[in-house]
Amino acid sequence: MNANDFSFEPKAKLTGRLQALAGIGAATMAAGLFFAPQRIWLNLLLTSYYLLGLALAGMAWIAIQYVSGAHWSTALRRVPEAMAGVLPLGALGIICVLAFRPSLYSWTGGVHVEGDAPGFKLMWLSLPFFRVRAVIYLLGWLGFAWAMLRTSREQDSEGGFSHTRRNTSLAALFLVFFGVTFWLASFDWIMSLEPEWYSTIFGFYNFAGAFLSGLAMLALLLVWLQRHSSMKSVIREEHLHDVGKLLFAFSTFWAYLWFSQYMLIWYANLPEETVYYVRRLHGFWQPLFVLNLVLNWVVPFFTLLPRMNKQKAGILVRVSIVLLAGRWLDLYLMIMPSFSGGKPRIGLWEIGLVAGLVGVFGLGFLRALGRAPLVPLRDPYLAESLHYHA
Repeated sequence: MNANDFSFEPKAKLTGRLQALAGIGAATMAAGLFFAPQRIWLNLLLTSYYLLGLALAGMAWIAIQYVSGAHWSTALRRVPEAMAGVLPLGALGIICVLAFRPSLYSWTGGVHVEGDAPGFKLMWLSLPFFRVRAVIYLLGWLGFAWAMLRTSREQDSEGGFSHTRRNTSLAALFLVFFGVTFWLASFDWIMSLEPEWYSTIFGFYNFAGAFLSGLAMLALLLVWLQRHSSMKSVIREEHLHDVGKLLFAFSTFWAYLWFSQYMLIWYANLPEETVYYVRRLHGFWQPLFVLNLVLNWVVPFFTLLPRMNKQKAGILVRVSIVLLAGRWLDLYLMIMPSFSGGKPRIGLWEIGLVAGLVGVFGLGFLRALGRAPLVPLRDPYLAESLHYHA
């Protein structure tokens, strides 16, 4: 194997389409800032958080493989690495929201926050501290991504086990940092949109949703690369089968946390907790509430239950698209009900920014993917991955 065999250059037609989608997103945002600023900023928060989730899921995948000593996925590693390369774009969107539209968070206007520990809550929901925390989260994630991706690419020219050992140490540190900071970031950026409400498992629920959408994107990209790149000879049916098993498992994990949060709040019936579900279980929100469970669990669970379906690329693609749509709906239901009243609004502004999300992610992914060979050629465990189940 040599690097030239696994270099990647996207087709101009694909790049053009992604640029058009990104342009639609930019035009929608520019127009929306004049005609519907509140909806545009809310949708920018949604799409930026979605993008961050995909990038961090790529990082979490890489870190888990290193720490667990899993070698079956070595040949696939450049795909989640390229997903992690989109992290700066998601971070930029979050920074814009927090810098230019903090009024999305009602507590920034001096609204009294109820709670069991109002002193701590008022200290935590302080705008300067809020922004400082965001900078710490984002810089930490970007720093780990830069260090791990740099080490992985250095291995292509230098080879040896030392790079694997270094990334294994970085991965262990990243997982600890990520576990704490993503948990807190979900509280800060999403849950505090409704400061009167709280859930102790909200961070775990958000991790499950982000990692599930990351797995869906990984499956989608692997199938695409298998069909349209030199990785056709690398990605085996067994690789897709294992990714399908993870999709099946994490869809059920997401559903378990979804049910646990809902059931415990319903059972306790405390006013400061039930207000969250009261908004989402009445009127036009109720069908979307049910659809969320259907997209994120019912469809993937029953589709991927047969063993053979996890190995079929076409089925994995369809399930992945359903899960990616389900992640958007899940975030929409977390963010929008307290701003839209009794009626959900899904129209031009939402569709335009979703188009922008697809275009920005695609362009960022392709650019990151082209920075290194599609396969980590001098990783000492590459042969084991290439002959997986052979």
